[in-house]
Amino acid sequence: MSAPPSTQSAREPRRFPVGLALVAAPVLLILVFVLLPALLAVLSTVRPEDGGWSLQSYRVFLADPLSTGNLLFTVQTTLVTALALPALCLPVALYLRFSKGRLPAFVQAVAVFPLFVPGVIIAYALIRFMGPNGTLATVLHHIGIDGYRSPYLTSWGTIIGLVWEGVPLTLLILLSGLAQIQDAAIDAARDVGAGRLRILTGIILPLIRNSLIVAFSLSFLGAFGAFTLPYVLGPASPEMMGVFMRRTLTQVLDPLQAETQAVVSFMICAFIGMVYVRSVARSHRTAP
Repeated sequence: MSAPPSTQSAREPRRFPVGLALVAAPVLLILVFVLLPALLAVLSTVRPEDGGWSLQSYRVFLADPLSTGNLLFTVQTTLVTALALPALCLPVALYLRFSKGRLPAFVQAVAVFPLFVPGVIIAYALIRFMGPNGTLATVLHHIGIDGYRSPYLTSWGTIIGLVWEGVPLTLLILLSGLAQIQDAAIDAARDVGAGRLRILTGIILPLIRNSLIVAFSLSFLGAFGAFTLPYVLGPASPEMMGVFMRRTLTQVLDPLQAETQAVVSFMICAFIGMVYVRSVARSHRTAP
């Protein structure tokens, strides 16, 4: 027998503090370990030791060709990586979503495998494979193809490493979005004569738009903040911002400029993070 309405309404307010208690710990961790350090970093870069407010550290950053060149190189490398990952993973995700049997399961296992490999191991494997005297160069030489130019220690070496590392997460995000598409919608489109391209552009892509935005955002944030793969596989100059910040702090011994570089990087990533949060919020509003 159900409880009277008055009893149920009296019990409802007791659940509200429980919900707040459950989210209090992660929110507190975010405030203490993310937002507070970011705020302190911003304040320290606009308030020099002699007192007063100043943007001198940012003027120095923008006036330094090396700093702006590294920032531009980081943005370019990150954009190429973030765009390449959905483009490469979407065909695989479509195949896995609409195929049955053991082969798709094997393909998914291979595609997700880099998720369990540390970045330094990925870097070592890529060096052994695509290095100047690596496996690929040896195979090409044996089949009569010479003149191989290794992407190792170039910007493409960094991009290849970041793409390989980012494939599993991007693929899982796209598979999650494709799983929400009902087979009945695809079958109905086929019944009225829609071809594969029309189904892809008119049904699938609009329905997984939020998943594509999430995949792009997370790929951008992961690539922008990467350190190990750019440090091992990338060129000595220009540098990704993570490597540049470390060198500015430990070798140049300029903590203020290193902190300024960190704040600039944080602002760019915060903008992409806002795009990600907005996409997730929109998907929650439109969910049935």
